[in-house]
Amino acid sequence: MTYEHIKAIHIIFVTSWFAGLFYLPRLFVYHTEANEKPDLERTIIQEQFKKMEKILFNAIMVPAMWLTIISGVTMVYWTWWDSFAAHGWLHIKLSFVVGLIIYHFYCRKLILELRQDKFRFTGFQLRLFNEIATVFLFAIVFLVVLKNAVDWIWGILGLILFAVIIMSAVRIVKKIREKK
Repeated sequence: MTYEHIKAIHIIFVTSWFAGLFYLPRLFVYHTEANEKPDLERTIIQEQFKKMEKILFNAIMVPAMWLTIISGVTMVYWTWWDSFAAHGWLHIKLSFVVGLIIYHFYCRKLILELRQDKFRFTGFQLRLFNEIATVFLFAIVFLVVLKNAVDWIWGILGLILFAVIIMSAVRIVKKIREKK
């Protein structure tokens, strides 16, 4: 296998992992909001969400995460190992990846709580939580594309602005829904 093969595999599994990281918190939103349904309907819907969350996490997200990590470590080893210290942008990117892994396992914690019918967060809070993966995606992609450890500061400022815009949009949509 060449570096390009590993890079392609890496991109494919990063995409798969992020698909799960975007979808799973949305399932948490629906799972939580099912509490507003009548008893029988709520029970049926929540059991279905428990099953969907488990399958998504175990069958898609966990393998995609591990294959992303393995292919990423392989790329670092093959190309930058000798000059790893010289790539400041890569260190910052890997810090964001560690944050993403923490987010991944926090999602696992939420799955386990929801299975026990523990609802710590509202649908609105989970909608905001759902945007964390988007912030990680922006940070990681900009660092990889720009390969510049200094520009990440502007990127972080942009991410903060982006997060504020997303939170505002979520609040606006919530207000529109409440009016209906």
